[in-house]
This record gives sequence, structure tokens and C-alpha cells, in this order.
Amino acid sequence: MSAISMEGRLAKRSSEEKPSPMSNSGGSEGSLDRLLPSVSTGLSPRKRTTSQCKSEPPLLRTSKRTIYTAGRPPWYNEHGTQSKEAFVIGLCGGSASGKTTVARKIIEALDVPWVVLLSMDSFYKVLSEDEQTLAASNDYNFDHPDAFDFDLLTHTLRKLKQGKSVKIPVYDFTTHGRQKEWKTVYGASVIIFEGIMAFADKQLLQLLDMKIFVDTDSDIRLVRRLRRDITERGRDIEGVIKQYNKFVKPAFEQYIEPTMRLADIVVPRGGGNMVAIDLIVQHVHSQLEERKLRWDMAALASAHQAQPLPQTLSVLESTPQVRGMHTIIRNKETSRDEFIFYSKRLMRLLIERALSFLPSQVHVVQTPQGEDYEGRTFHGKRITGVSILRAGETMEPALRAVCKDVRIGKILIQTNQDTGEPELHYLRLPKDISEDHVILMDCTVSTGAAAMMAVRVLLDHDVQEDKILLVSLLMAEMGVHSVAYAFPQVKIITTAVDKKVNDLFHIIPGIGNFGDRYFGTDAPPDWSDEDMDEPAY
Repeated sequence: MSAISMEGRLAKRSSEEKPSPMSNSGGSEGSLDRLLPSVSTGLSPRKRTTSQCKSEPPLLRTSKRTIYTAGRPPWYNEHGTQSKEAFVIGLCGGSASGKTTVARKIIEALDVPWVVLLSMDSFYKVLSEDEQTLAASNDYNFDHPDAFDFDLLTHTLRKLKQGKSVKIPVYDFTTHGRQKEWKTVYGASVIIFEGIMAFADKQLLQLLDMKIFVDTDSDIRLVRRLRRDITERGRDIEGVIKQYNKFVKPAFEQYIEPTMRLADIVVPRGGGNMVAIDLIVQHVHSQLEERKLRWDMAALASAHQAQPLPQTLSVLESTPQVRGMHTIIRNKETSRDEFIFYSKRLMRLLIERALSFLPSQVHVVQTPQGEDYEGRTFHGKRITGVSILRAGETMEPALRAVCKDVRIGKILIQTNQDTGEPELHYLRLPKDISEDHVILMDCTVSTGAAAMMAVRVLLDHDVQEDKILLVSLLMAEMGVHSVAYAFPQVKIITTAVDKKVNDLFHIIPGIGNFGDRYFGTDAPPDWSDEDMDEPAY
């Protein structure tokens, strides 16, 4: 069919079409000449040949790390248990119906700092050699439910809904297989899941809080698919049309279109229908307000008053040497050079103390004299250090000095000045950290909120709670109780515990803003002992 005749059919259909309950406020689709791929003697360059785990905003990814450009709010309460789950929106519709466009319009209109966009394209099954041959000749049905790994998809979406980290496969449409490197994504306040079979599985449907079907004219979808597969996936027109007539169109009629009845909202004509999108956004905002977690710092401060210190706490023996070093670093007149020197000495003692709590087993060696010596050796896979930025990073040299080849991760948690909540802004953890014993480092802990969030991050990466050691130069009793109550299996090691926290949550008598004294920067007026680049708990 020529572009001219196709455009005439669409114009006729548009004039005859009855108004929908959700009208299009964004205008018409425009000329098909604009939508069709340009005709050339050769294939267009390939722009994208892999699936996208669409997560921006707020993630920026590099080859080495994940940067959280918007704060991840706490997804648990002050007791360390999970708060309300993320709000999951399911977007279903035919191939090239505009699901991704609708998703992005929703994200823009929502204006919330943390949204994950999960594409079903990432969860195609890996093809066998015979299936690869069929796919190369456009004879494999990618639009059938059996083409998707629903078990992995359901498991992934369930973990995201719970606020946990997941690894998302990256599907290569040229090789019809998964790339070696998978993307790591964290849960969010809102998760938008889009795909042609988004409503095809009962377990998936149970995870969706809102179901949206994007209903777009079949001719428009065909034109979009032609443009996408030719310009982005390097395919020829004949192959695309063959696949469309043989698989895409029948699959839509058999598997996709019937699921429209399951939708809470049907959006005609896709991303241009701003009336529908505005209604969706209003509903999501109301749901988020109901699910919002509000940290009650006053309650956290008073929850454990007059309670004995927990058994999971270990305080370095207050020898004259330790007390002398505390005298120097607590003194406001101490120079920066001396503050750094004696802080490093305390850190070394603290790390050595922490290592004594790691599991060990009997190990017999032979001495140079030919005699057996019954000693001890670490009984575990690896030791990993994780510093809570900024001040926790100062403890890394002490850990490296006593643990050869130790792996290091980093977490940045800052306080939202509007809500008073701790937020996760940056995360870089070593691979396979779930198997490690983790030494979590922060120089001071007052309320414990930042430390609790950091522990929660480790747990969400499947680190076992009893394999986490929280080490800090100075802690307030309030912070000790908060962490121990929320995570009773975490071992807490410090050089001293001060009894009080004032109205600004500064440790009393305290040590001042450790990060500023160590790095020689000026503290803001409302600094907190659990220092970050901005005030944090």
C-alpha cells in the first residue's frame, strides 16, 4: 500500500471516528510522510539494537558506577521494616502503539524525584540455534507470550516493588540474546512497566496497582514499526512487513487486544492524549500521598530512653591512650594536622577491633623450625568495606592497611531539607557483595537514620544482616539504640558512646562536624554530626 493511499484511509477513518470518553487534547498524528522512514539505496545506520531499561530520570549510568541524580527516599520505617510498597503502573498496548511515549509523559507530569521505567523488551528469552535461524529470516514469533521470560520478569518486578535492587538483562536484537553485563536498578516511588504482554500473566497482574491500555490505530502502529525496525534495528522493509502480517497482527488480535478489558483506563491515540494523562497523574499523586513515609525524629529520639545499651554494641576499652586521643580530637583548639593524625590512630585501632568479630577457624601451619603452629584464619569468602560518604571515606585507608586487597564500596546519604528525611543519592557497591562480610564505616552516628538507611541498602543487595559490622569513631546512645532495634543482628563497634543529642541532633559533648574538621571545610549553620556534603542524620 502506498503512503498516499494509507494517508487517505487514515484521514477518512479519523473523520468517521466517534469521540472517546478521553479525547485527544494533543492534536492529530500528522502526515504519514513524516512518520515513514526515508527511502535510500542502503540500510539506515543502526541507532539502537538493545533493549532499554529506561530509568532516567533519575539514574545516570557509566561503565563503572550508578549515580542517583535525585534522592531516593527511605522505603522503610524507623524500625527498619518495610513501609508501603512502590506504586506500579502497567502499560499495555500493541507494538509501536506509543506505550513508551505515554510513560514518559506520565513521568514528566508526575514530577516526582524517583521513577523507574521497566521495559518488557528486556525480558525476551535467549534463542536456541534453531530459533536464531528462524529469527534471521523473520520467521520467529517475538509477539507470542512464549517469547518472554515471565518467571524472571515477575521476580524482578516483585523485588522492585519491594524497594530492592535488581539486575535487568540487556537484550540484543541483532544477536537475539542477552548481553553479558546486566543493568542494576533500584526500586522507586513509582514503577512504570510497559510491554505488549504486560497484562498476559496472572502473577504480573497482581503486582500492578494501575493498568493502562494504549489504544492506537493499526495503520499508525505499522508505520511506526516500519520506521523503528528499519532505522533502529537495521532491518529491511520486506522483512518487517512479512513479520507484521505473519506474527504481529495475529498476535495483537489473539493475545493483546483481548486484555484491554482488564485495563483500568484506556488511552486512545497515545502520548498526545493529555486529558487522559492528566487524570492518570492525579490518581497517582493521591496514591503517593497516602503511601508517603514521614519520619518522626522526635519519636525515634525518645523510643529507647533509659534502656540499657544493646549486647550487639562493642566499645573500645577506654585505656589512657584511647582517652588521650579522644581528648585531642574533641578539643576545638586542636589543629587540623593533629586532628587528622590522632583520628587516623583511632581509626586503625577501631578497624583492628572490628576484625576480631569476623568468623575464624583453626588453621595449622609449619614454622621455619619445622614445628606445627595452631593458629586461626578468616572463615568467609571476602571482606568488603563500605563507607558512608563523606566522612566514612576517611576510614578507608585504615581498613586497607590491615586488609590486603579489600574491596571498597561507597554510599552517599543526605537529608532532604524540605521533608527532613534521609535520601540515597549515590551508590557504588562491588559485585557479588551478597556473599561478603561487610564493614560499614561512618565516623559519627547521632540519630542513626543514615546508618539505618545504609544497612537497609546492604540488605536489599542480599547481604546477610549478621555479616554486617557498623564501625564508627563516635556514637550517641540514641543512634546505637536505633540501629540495634531495627537490625538486631548487626554488630556495632565504636571507640566511645556519648549520652546526649541536642535539639539539632548534634552529639553532646561530641566532636563537632568531623568531615569539616578533617577536610578543612566550613560547616553550615545547621550541620549535623553524621556529616555529608549537606546536613544529614
